[in-house]
Amino acid sequence: MVEHVRVSARRGGVPRLTEPLTVAYSPCPNDTFVFHAWAHGLVPGATAPEVTFADIDITNGLAERGELDVLKISYAALPWVLDEYVLLPCGGALGRGCGPLVLTGPDASADPAELAGKVVAVPSERSTAYLLFRLWAAKAVPGGLGEIRVLPFHEIMPAVRDGRVDAGLVIHEARFTYGQYGLRCLADMGEAWEADTGLPIPLGAIVARRSLGRERLLGLAESLRTSVRMAWDDPAASRGYVLAHAQEMDPAVAEQHIGLYVNEFTADLGESGHAAVRGLLTRAAAEGLVPAVAPDALAFPG
Repeated sequence: MVEHVRVSARRGGVPRLTEPLTVAYSPCPNDTFVFHAWAHGLVPGATAPEVTFADIDITNGLAERGELDVLKISYAALPWVLDEYVLLPCGGALGRGCGPLVLTGPDASADPAELAGKVVAVPSERSTAYLLFRLWAAKAVPGGLGEIRVLPFHEIMPAVRDGRVDAGLVIHEARFTYGQYGLRCLADMGEAWEADTGLPIPLGAIVARRSLGRERLLGLAESLRTSVRMAWDDPAASRGYVLAHAQEMDPAVAEQHIGLYVNEFTADLGESGHAAVRGLLTRAAAEGLVPAVAPDALAFPG
């Protein structure tokens, strides 16, 4: 799903201070909740941006092509965009108890090793969920996975239910709704990651063009933090915006979604948040899943 709102993309160069930044994020409740105040010009001293709504696999591609100023992307996509973009220390999705799930039908084996050679549907091969899944499968499925089939997020649970794939990797609100499809959770990628590392789960990052310059990047980070605080201080203010873009999601599920994915790491990654990101990318690079990232590549010019 992609929805454009007055987008004027510019590749390279520093936008004039009188121009609004171009930003892309998903229509998921956590993103619309976080960005509501900034997107509506409610953050003092910050110009409202020009917004593009797009699913995470699309924003990953936009970042790789350098098409917008600020984007919500997968942490897994960082190694491909860090030459042009800097990781912001706020606004993203990282936490505990919020990892992707591997789902199977009710009659499937409860032994992860039985996934060997099977068909697994995933929402993207350039996603944090996929990295966590591959790191888990390297240990839990010694026989090796079979076919990886990329499907749109909303098609994965029906595909598992109908037997078109053997298992599915799901994210976001599927954590709360998979039981409605008669499915069961074979493994929680977040639980596996936390048990192995003790670190929170890095999911979605906010990146901004390096060419914006230090002062504007600092101002942008503060605007995002303010937008998060304003959302927490008055949750009702963003409710209409959240539900308008929640793809017919039940309001109660939308609130659960926000409660799970918007937390202290959204306001500030902090030391443990940065350690989680470095840990994910280091492990993934060791497995040949992503390019290696230089030690200082994640530093924010603060």
